[in-house]
Amino acid sequence: MLPANLSVDRATTTASDALARCHMVHRLPVLMLHVHSDCNCRCVMCDIWKTRAHREIPLEGVRGWLPGWQELGVERVVLTGGEPLMHSQFPELLRLVRDGGFSTTVLSTGLLVRRHADALARDCDELVLSLDGPPPVHDAIRNVPRAFERLAEGVRALRSQGGTKPRITARCTVQRANCTSLCATVDTAIALGLDGVSFLAVDVSSEAFDRTAPLSEDRVRELLPSADQLSSLEAEINALEARHGDAFGSGYIAEKPDKLRRRLLHYFQAALGRNAFPAINCNAPWVSAVVETDGTVRPCFFHRAYHRVDGGREATLASVLNAPGAVSWRAMLDVQSDPICARCVCNLMWKDPAVSREARGSG
Repeated sequence: MLPANLSVDRATTTASDALARCHMVHRLPVLMLHVHSDCNCRCVMCDIWKTRAHREIPLEGVRGWLPGWQELGVERVVLTGGEPLMHSQFPELLRLVRDGGFSTTVLSTGLLVRRHADALARDCDELVLSLDGPPPVHDAIRNVPRAFERLAEGVRALRSQGGTKPRITARCTVQRANCTSLCATVDTAIALGLDGVSFLAVDVSSEAFDRTAPLSEDRVRELLPSADQLSSLEAEINALEARHGDAFGSGYIAEKPDKLRRRLLHYFQAALGRNAFPAINCNAPWVSAVVETDGTVRPCFFHRAYHRVDGGREATLASVLNAPGAVSWRAMLDVQSDPICARCVCNLMWKDPAVSREARGSG
């Protein structure tokens, strides 16, 4: 059943057929696949590790979905979770997706990379590791023994496989505990021999990451940089620009300095009530989707689910994405004014005009 906010009157749908056709999904470049529900870290900013639901996507389910992905022109499948490397048949799953003709990205804490180095070297195009800062900062945020050491061991094991795959990058979630460690984080990524690093602000407003309710005021204060830290964060971004200009120029640091100021400093200023949130430029619901371990499909990590796919032809990914309620929801979505979009920390702007030209709400 579609959630209440996606239901739409049939007469209204009929009257707006032309508009609805603009918001059909005919090609889906990016598919996010929740591989496993659990996580092997205990990070303060996330509740996934608290659930211990022990759910994982079955191989047969994925095998049944592959033709639908191919029909939609999926180019890249991103294996995420939870921790995808905790899947009991991870090498087989990764090979299955790769053999389906898709580029593969794996998002990981890094703790199990050493165990799966051969599979990653063979079938993964890009590995994105969570890196919270230099070793002491990283370990404190991850809250598990030897977190950084195990990540570094995994990188070394993967590099020892030889070849050019996968590209290994780091993603740092910036929060109170590491907002003055941006330079040290880039230094650490370079020392690890990674191929790049990116930053995003911690999410404190959504019910993503298995949160059962909005964060309490105490949790928000625990995660957001304090007002006193904002000037230090600004100085850190300035220092990063001065010390690592080449890294910005080469794209080693994924975001340009102005984008870091907007997505980190200005975002946190808004979260503390000092100004409006930065404008959002995103077309994720039109060019990507999230499929959870039970087949539930979401337009992104933060919005409510559309419906559920199965392994047969009754509920394919295309039929779920293009159900009347889903199409009408996209037609009505204005990412500039939607309260969930306005506070989003991780938006996507796919720039292929053949795919995204109808994303009217992307701004």
